[in-house]
Amino acid sequence: MTFPIDFRVMELLCARLCHELVSPVAAINNGVELLGEEDPDFVKDAIALLGQSARKAGQRLQFYRFAYAGTGSGASSDCRALVDGLLESGKVRCEWRLDPAALDGGLQKLGCNLLALAADALPRGGTVTIAAAEGAQGFSVVAEGAAVNFSEETRAALDPGAAVDDLTSRTIHAHFTALLARRRGAALSFRLEPARLVFLVTL
Repeated sequence: MTFPIDFRVMELLCARLCHELVSPVAAINNGVELLGEEDPDFVKDAIALLGQSARKAGQRLQFYRFAYAGTGSGASSDCRALVDGLLESGKVRCEWRLDPAALDGGLQKLGCNLLALAADALPRGGTVTIAAAEGAQGFSVVAEGAAVNFSEETRAALDPGAAVDDLTSRTIHAHFTALLARRRGAALSFRLEPARLVFLVTL
């Protein structure tokens, strides 16, 4: 099945990926600069910073390679590890109430993108939970925290028919997630409640 994507969508996805990598790569550069110090404590801190930053950059690359790139059937036996790695050391934690192995490749990719979108809606931290849908075939992703931020622009971008010219690097992830749902033939909806954002995927 073909899945044509507007060239601007591709550009914005690249911009989003670069944004995700700026912080850990900048930290690696800082660590390299500290290696030039004569103080052994600075050198020790530099080595620790290099290790942590390289690990974070690698985790983000692995996650977005699966989430954005075409990888055959899209299946991943490490779907849970990819998400947990992305969120590691952050303010958001993920609860798995669904075995990702129960989902086919397309749904795994969709689930990963929804989990990242849900995590973005929790600027102060919180919990994202993926579970089987109640009374339907599919799954839900729920973001819960003290401050749930799901802007009007992001909501509009979640429409697969949204005008491409209105998209930005901040909203492109939501739009791409909607396109993935449409390709899989799934219905994607959301519900915003106080301190809670619910995404529902039904087949």
